[in-house]
Amino acid sequence: MSVFRLYLRALALLAPVKRLAWTLALANLALAAAQFAEPVLFGRVVDTLSKAAAPGAGFSWSTLTGLLAAWAAFGLFSIVCGTLTALYADRLAHQQRQAVLADYFERVLEQPLAFHGSTHSGRLMKVMLQGTDALWGLWLAFFRDNLAAFVSFFVLLPLALVLNWRLALLLVVLCVVFAVLTAFVMRKTETLQRLVESNYSELAERASDTLGNVALVHSFARVDAEVTGLKTVIDRLLAAQIPVLSWWAVVAVLTRASTTLTMLAIVLLGTWLNIHGLASVGEIVTFMGFATMLIARLQDAVWFVNRVFAEAPRLAEFFEVFDAEPAIRDRAGAVDPGRLEGLVEFDDVSFSYDGKRPAVADLTVTAKPGETIAFVGTTGAGKTTALALLHRAFDPQSGTIRIDGVDIKTMKLAGLRRNIGVVFQEGLMFNRSIAENLRIGKPDATEAELRLAAERAQAMEFIARTPEGFDARVGERGRSLSGGERQRLSIARALLKEPPILILDEPTSALDARTETRLMAALDEVMKGRTTFVIAHRLATVRRADRILMFEHGRVIEQGTFDELMAKGGRFAELARDQFIAAGPGTAAQGDAAAAASGLPG
Repeated sequence: MSVFRLYLRALALLAPVKRLAWTLALANLALAAAQFAEPVLFGRVVDTLSKAAAPGAGFSWSTLTGLLAAWAAFGLFSIVCGTLTALYADRLAHQQRQAVLADYFERVLEQPLAFHGSTHSGRLMKVMLQGTDALWGLWLAFFRDNLAAFVSFFVLLPLALVLNWRLALLLVVLCVVFAVLTAFVMRKTETLQRLVESNYSELAERASDTLGNVALVHSFARVDAEVTGLKTVIDRLLAAQIPVLSWWAVVAVLTRASTTLTMLAIVLLGTWLNIHGLASVGEIVTFMGFATMLIARLQDAVWFVNRVFAEAPRLAEFFEVFDAEPAIRDRAGAVDPGRLEGLVEFDDVSFSYDGKRPAVADLTVTAKPGETIAFVGTTGAGKTTALALLHRAFDPQSGTIRIDGVDIKTMKLAGLRRNIGVVFQEGLMFNRSIAENLRIGKPDATEAELRLAAERAQAMEFIARTPEGFDARVGERGRSLSGGERQRLSIARALLKEPPILILDEPTSALDARTETRLMAALDEVMKGRTTFVIAHRLATVRRADRILMFEHGRVIEQGTFDELMAKGGRFAELARDQFIAAGPGTAAQGDAAAAASGLPG
C-alpha cells in the first residue's frame, strides 16, 4: 500500500464521526481563507498611508478605518475559529484513537489459534500501540495544519499571480524547490524506514519474549546474554535510523536557506519593480506576508511528508493485522444453538497444519450424551488437535463434526463454545483476582457459587489460606500460584460453566497423587450426564473412560474399554506397560496392580 493510500485509509477510519470531521474540515477552509486576508489588508493599509504621505494628497480616514475594521474582524474570527477547531480536533482524535484501538483488540482476539501461534504477542502489542499513536498524530495534524496547508497552495498561488505575477513567480520557484527536495529525500530513505520499523518489531518481540520467560533467564544466568542481544537489535535499529534522520536534517537546512533567499529576492525584485512603477509598496509588503505564510505552510508540508513517511511502515503493519479476516468465523446465516444435549459425531474428519503431514486423519467416532471418551497416544499423535477441532480452534480440511446432528460450522462460534468447557493442560490465568478468573466460566456467578465450585475442585483449601481470599490476584499467567493450584482453579472455572460437553486436556497432570485422588472423585460427579473427552496419559483418568481411542500419527489405531485394550495386547497395552507396569504381559489385572502400586484408584 502506497504512502498516499495509507494516509487516505487513515482518514477513512474517521467515518464513524464523519459529521464532526466534515465540520472541522470546513472550519479549516474558513480559517485558511481568513489568513489570506491579513497580508492583503496589510498591503492596502500601507498603500493608503503612502498615498496620504504624497504632496497634495488628502487622507481618507474612512478607507483606513474600513481596512482596520476588516483586519480586526478577520483576526478575531481566526482566533475564535482556530481555538474551537483545535479543541474539537483534539477530542475527535483522542476518542477515535481509543475506538480504533478497541476495534483492533477485538479483531486480534477473533483470530484463530493458528494466527496467534505464528504471530508474537509482543509484536501485536507494539503494532496496536504504535499504530493507533500514528493514527492519532495524523488525524490531529490533518485538522490543525495539513488541510489548511493544502488549501493554501491551491488558493494562495493563484491569488498571488492575480495581484502581481512577477513577484508570484518567486513563490512558485520556492514551491518547486521544496517539492524536489522532499521527493529526493523520500526516495533515499524509503527502504531504510521500512528496515527501521522491522527492527522496532524485533525489539518488541525480543523484550516481550525475555520478560515472559524471566524464570528461565534467571535459572540459566542469562541476564547479561539477553541484555547483550537486546543491545544488538538496538544497534541495528540505530544504524538504519540515523541515515534517515540525517537526510531529513539536510532538507531542513536547505529549506531554511531557500526561504531566506526567497525573502531577499522578493525585496530586491520588489524594489526594482517599484522603481519602474510595476509594484506598489503595499504589494511588496503583501508579498512579504504571502512569502512568510507560504514558507510556514511549506515547512508544515515537509514535516507532514516526513511524519507520514516515517509512520507508513507502522500504519502498514497496523492495517495488515487490522484487515486480516479470521479464518474461523461465523458463516452467513449461522444460528445460536442454545443449550445442546451433547451427542458428538466426528465423521471422516481430517486436518493438517501445513497441508502435507496430517495431524488428524479419517477420524470417525460418536460420543453419546453422558459418555466419557479418552484419547490416548504419544506426544504429537493428534489427540489435542482432534478436540481443538470440536470447539473450532481450527476447521478440518475434510469431513464433518456434528453436535446433536447439526454441523458445528452452521452454529455461531459463541453459541458453540458456550456449550463446551475446556480444562487445558496448562492452567491459563489472567493477572486478575481469583474471583475474576473463575467468573470467566460464569460472569454472573455469586460468591456462594464460586465457593462451591472451588470446593468441588479441591481449591478452597489454598484460597482460604490467602488473606485476600477470592480477591487475591494470581499474577501474570497465574505465576503467584503453583501449577496444581492453577489447575484446580481451571477445573473450578469449568465447573461453574456447567457445559453439556467437557474437554479435559490432562486435567490432573500438575497435581500430586493425594490431590489427584480427591479431584478425580469431583470430576466423576461433574462428568455425570455430560459428554466428556479426556486427553490423558495417566492410568487413573484412562480407566474411568467408557471408551478409549488410541491415536498414532493422527489416526485411531485401536479403540475399546480399558480391559478390552489391555487384553488385546496391542499398542495401548504396550504404552500402558511402558508407563505404569515394570514388566510382564499387558493384562487388565496387571493394570490394576500398577494402579494400586502407584497410589491411584483402580
